[in-house]
Amino acid sequence: MQTVRHFFPDLNAWLDQLPDSRVQEACTYPRRFLAWWGILLYLLQLGSRRQLDYDLREGGPQVLANLNRLAGTRQTTLPVHDTLDHFVGHSPRPGWEGLRTRLVGRLLRMKALDPARLLGLAVVLIDATGLLCFPRRHCPHCLVQRHGKQTLYLHQVLEAKLLGPGGVVISLGSEFIDNADAAQAKGQSAEQVKQDCELKALARLLPRLHQAHPQLRLVLSLDSLYGVGPAFALAGQFGWPFVATFKEGRTPALWQEYRALLQASPQNRLRRAGGDGRVQEFRWVERLDYRDSEGRDWQLAALECSERTADGQEQYFAWLTRLPVGKKTVEEIAQKGGRVRWKIENEGFNRQKNSGLNLEHVYSIDPEKWKVYYLLLQIAFILVQLVERGSLLRRLATELGRPLGKLFGSLRNIARRLLESLRFVAWADDWFDPRQAARVRIGLDSS
Repeated sequence: MQTVRHFFPDLNAWLDQLPDSRVQEACTYPRRFLAWWGILLYLLQLGSRRQLDYDLREGGPQVLANLNRLAGTRQTTLPVHDTLDHFVGHSPRPGWEGLRTRLVGRLLRMKALDPARLLGLAVVLIDATGLLCFPRRHCPHCLVQRHGKQTLYLHQVLEAKLLGPGGVVISLGSEFIDNADAAQAKGQSAEQVKQDCELKALARLLPRLHQAHPQLRLVLSLDSLYGVGPAFALAGQFGWPFVATFKEGRTPALWQEYRALLQASPQNRLRRAGGDGRVQEFRWVERLDYRDSEGRDWQLAALECSERTADGQEQYFAWLTRLPVGKKTVEEIAQKGGRVRWKIENEGFNRQKNSGLNLEHVYSIDPEKWKVYYLLLQIAFILVQLVERGSLLRRLATELGRPLGKLFGSLRNIARRLLESLRFVAWADDWFDPRQAARVRIGLDSS
């Protein structure tokens, strides 16, 4: 709890400011108490709302007292999982988005994420993932995807993750991909609506990022899907450079020009040999002229990295960018802007799907509530990563004389130990003192 209080000493006050419509009149629980109840659903990796009843309401003698210490409340009873669903239904989504913005802003002001910056710019990884999938239409807003004779009905989300040290990826913004807006705007049936897509969602996401963080200087790390003129124009509206995966099949004419200019620029080459036998070779072209499908002219740079490991395995990567590429910058751009993009998939989506965080679980049958549950997950995942990657765990491992990997055995076991502590250990009041937590030096692992 010292880690949470160190980074977010005003968290309970922020939870009190979550807007609601009718929840206070209909419910005896304060906002901050129910907000923590929802955050614990993910922080403890319970996997479903029902587990709140099984693991917390009926799970241990210290749960109520500890939850009151955590929330700074004096409740005499614990809610049921349907109370959380009621609270979510009456807590507007913008309030949770505002809470996330406050959490991210606090980390930025503390400079906790600065070691991951690229040429002084905060790196934002952008990609989409599936949220829910049904064999039958669930609602008029479902996306429709056909595979042969099979038809699937989907809900997706485009996510912007702020990169931090040690593999930390912090949710900066979320844009849900569905047909809700199109159906309302055109008054058409679900079958008539032209489907929402990632590029349309990007056009909604980037202005919202700029509105939430107008002073943040950032660089976008993008998939090859966004390596085209419309995405370049969107980023250019806010003066944001980008590093986009470069593939021949996406822009074939530009790729051919790149290969020709690369042969004419033998001096644009940098070789790096690592102590583990890994050898990397970087090559680049400083200027490529590109005219997109809408007749806009762009000046881009392109770079590539060829890697051979000690056992002979080879990998190849290439990117387009508007950052200045040369001998002093090419390696940093490739490593901190290009190759890090996989972290949104592995450290972000895969972790949230294939653990007790259970991203693809249907936490409610109401599509609008899904979006709030998704934001609750992202907020809880910020706290999860600060605990896992924070220096207090490493300090504990050192004090016990054990390697960190053997301290708990797995990341899932950290959540289990926290659950057992919540159920059976009387948490001390001084663990929640923000002034004491502020005196503790806690950093994120950047090794």
